[in-house]
Amino acid sequence: MTRDQRWELWSRSELTQYQGDRLTQLLAQVIPANPFWTKKYAAAGIDPESIRGLDDLHLLPLTAKSELVADQLAAAPYGTNLTFPVGDYCRLHQTSGTTTGQPMRWMDTSASWNWVLECWSTIYRLLGLRRDDRLCFPFSFGPFLGFWAAFEGASRQGNLCLAAGGMSSEARLKLILENQVSWIGCTPTYALRLAEVAAAQGIDVSQSSVRAVLVAGEPGGSIPSVRARIAQAWGARVFDHWGMTEIGPLATECEDDTDCLTVNESACIPEIIDPETGNPSTTGKGELVITNLGRIGSPLIRYRTGDLVEVAQDPHPSGRVWMRLKGGIQGRTDDMLIIRGNNVFPSSIEEIVREFPAVAEFRIVVTRHREMQHIRLELEPTPSANPETLVESISATIKQKLQFHAEVKLVPFESLPRFEMKARRLVRES
Repeated sequence: MTRDQRWELWSRSELTQYQGDRLTQLLAQVIPANPFWTKKYAAAGIDPESIRGLDDLHLLPLTAKSELVADQLAAAPYGTNLTFPVGDYCRLHQTSGTTTGQPMRWMDTSASWNWVLECWSTIYRLLGLRRDDRLCFPFSFGPFLGFWAAFEGASRQGNLCLAAGGMSSEARLKLILENQVSWIGCTPTYALRLAEVAAAQGIDVSQSSVRAVLVAGEPGGSIPSVRARIAQAWGARVFDHWGMTEIGPLATECEDDTDCLTVNESACIPEIIDPETGNPSTTGKGELVITNLGRIGSPLIRYRTGDLVEVAQDPHPSGRVWMRLKGGIQGRTDDMLIIRGNNVFPSSIEEIVREFPAVAEFRIVVTRHREMQHIRLELEPTPSANPETLVESISATIKQKLQFHAEVKLVPFESLPRFEMKARRLVRES
């Protein structure tokens, strides 16, 4: 039995004790070595030594992404969230960008990077990865953490891993088929794009060797209609995964548990808060807050992810006590739109659009009319689609399910952008 498997057999009280011990150890390692946290807690009048366990976690202030961005702008290029000298770090990754247009850079020591790979070891075990599985990661191996860690994690497991950076979609598809790949790791959008390319070449990838598609980077993996389209196109099981460049890979769907993300609580402390007040949620619904416990070189403590979730109340089929997030990531606090008094998330619109196979691609354009937000939904129909029927059906479904009227506009086939990494289908014109 591995160490990770022993953790999973712990009771909630045993896990709580472990998390509390790791929290106090983390604070002892970080203060006063890390300037960011030392300054933050001093300004809040908090003595980290007063934190004795998990029951004291709430005494520490929440941390927002805006603080990290401001810190990196003020102390460019890496900011002050560094527990060790810069020379001790061996990995640099960055986010795809923030509201300021400035990506966040994230540094890892060899020990912190090893923790990231251990997180992936846990994920692969929960996914049911087999020793003979072959994996392909069709994305550009740029500075994004993304599937870099997934690639190295699987390689360390002893699996054959194919890097498909710097290749066209056609070349990647050929690589997958010729090498009899059984697992693909990419964004939900790109999984659909590869299937689209295959169909254009007359290739039915549902008959290929691919048995699983691991998706991340977008909410699509937890959107039923998106999952269904990917599963049907590839004839494969779709697994959702969740993590962030700044906090690491911390949640995944399990082989024996669908429609939920299981949070690796041996590697982090998750909390659910009311996004408006910052207080603990009393309903199990709210914003996910994470404290990671092993990334000592650049840790995050009580970090507001901006992701909206709901804790599943039913027990895990395997008996694990780790937190499970029903339906995965349900939206983001910064993506919510208010349309005619209704709170609408882009993922809710995508759920409807993806129910219609005649839509090849789409884009949500947000404008303002008389100080109110207005949505224009741009649809790119497939060549065989009936345009008039498509517009009428989607308009009616949005009205029925989301209680507002959306302007629906058709655009020419292949006129909208295709995305390899995180898709950006929400456009704000004003």
